[in-house]
Amino acid sequence: MKLAKNHPSQESQVIQMALNKAIANALEKKRKLGQYAVMWENNRVVYKGADAPDRHDDKQTT
Repeated sequence: MKLAKNHPSQESQVIQMALNKAIANALEKKRKLGQYAVMWENNRVVYKGADAPDRHDDKQTT
C-alpha cells in the first residue's frame, strides 16, 4: 500500500522492511502451528489457512 507521494526516507524504508519481516515470520509461525490468519483485503475481512472458518459474509460495516 502506498499513500505517500514523496520517496520514503532511508529510516522509513528500514522500518518498513522490519515490519514486513515481522509479519512474514508471524504468518509462517501460524502456518506451522496449523492456525489460520485473519487479514483485511479489498475492504473486507479474509480468513486464510487450512482450518479457517468458512465465512462468506459480504456484509460490510463502516
